[in-house]
Amino acid sequence: MSFDLDPRLEHDTTPVAELPLSRVVLMNDARFPWLILVPHIVGLTEMHDLPPAEIMQLTKEATTVSRILQKLTDAHKMNIGALGNVVSQLHVHVIARFEGDAAWPAPVWGVGESEPYEDAALADLIENIRAELELAFDA
Repeated sequence: MSFDLDPRLEHDTTPVAELPLSRVVLMNDARFPWLILVPHIVGLTEMHDLPPAEIMQLTKEATTVSRILQKLTDAHKMNIGALGNVVSQLHVHVIARFEGDAAWPAPVWGVGESEPYEDAALADLIENIRAELELAFDA
């Protein structure tokens, strides 16, 4: 059985990178710089179902991605969460937040209409994230 993203994640995101444990994708909503990490494990729905070493690896990946996204966006606050109420496949959201953004200070879910990235802005952001991830995970 091969690893595939949930169709909703596949539809709403753009691929960014493959980390040791997770696939990193970018939510296509320019209002909120928002990365999602999805462990490469078929059928996984809960973080507590991971072995301890993989929980630590997922935590390392999420915190590294958070630091990178905050650095690149100069975000005021970083939100990290794994909810899974709509998409049960285990995935961890890493969202850059700004005072006065479209949802501030509330959660981003269900707020207004998403605003897709312009092609050049999307390409630049992904390129910058990939460069930072390469530095972080190849070091």
